[in-house]
Amino acid sequence: MKNQEQGVKERAAKEQTLKTGTTDFVPFDITVCGLDELEAHIEDGRSHVLSILDPDWPMPPVLSQPGRHAWLGLRFHDVLEVSRHQLAPQQSHVEHVLAFGETLHRSPPPDAHLLVHCHMGISRSVAAMTLILAQARPDRPAAEALAEVHRIRPRAWPNLRMLEMGDTLLGLKGSLVLAAHRHYGKVIQENPNVAEEMTSYGRKREVDAGRAAILAASLDRRAAVN
Repeated sequence: MKNQEQGVKERAAKEQTLKTGTTDFVPFDITVCGLDELEAHIEDGRSHVLSILDPDWPMPPVLSQPGRHAWLGLRFHDVLEVSRHQLAPQQSHVEHVLAFGETLHRSPPPDAHLLVHCHMGISRSVAAMTLILAQARPDRPAAEALAEVHRIRPRAWPNLRMLEMGDTLLGLKGSLVLAAHRHYGKVIQENPNVAEEMTSYGRKREVDAGRAAILAASLDRRAAVN
């Protein structure tokens, strides 16, 4: 009986997790996930899938079934700088992300649900979904697009290189980049260990931007008091 009750609880938790993509930001549901969650989301039904994988990573079998969803696959590493050993995000990658999102936003089917995934569902996929939302709603501050993705994906640490290129392509004049800097700062303040962890992954530029945002906010508060 206990095992049965546990199974019911686990299924309920899974169903609740799979329903977290509802948003008033765009006329379709959105989900961000990593590879370990991908099969459950695909089986639950997603009309559009944006897949971001490392260049040499094998295609997940669940994505190899034709006709189940509209699909865009991109391959690049989750890095910030160009190097000989890893493929950094390129402007062409970001342009493909925006084109995929624009097509869906222009003519969403009745059951439209966009799933964006990368390996962990933390960096590349978060950046891609943020850009899609920012593009869809130019009437809203770019920071709200990032906040909305963070709402459905609390473990968000978006790839700054992708956001910088997207900010330029969308004519956001640095507002999305600034929002990202402030987001990094908030995450670091909530969990200082993240700074060391992300630095060890080669993401020092993002960590430095977050720390600078913390300092700027502190100075602004002091100026307001004085």
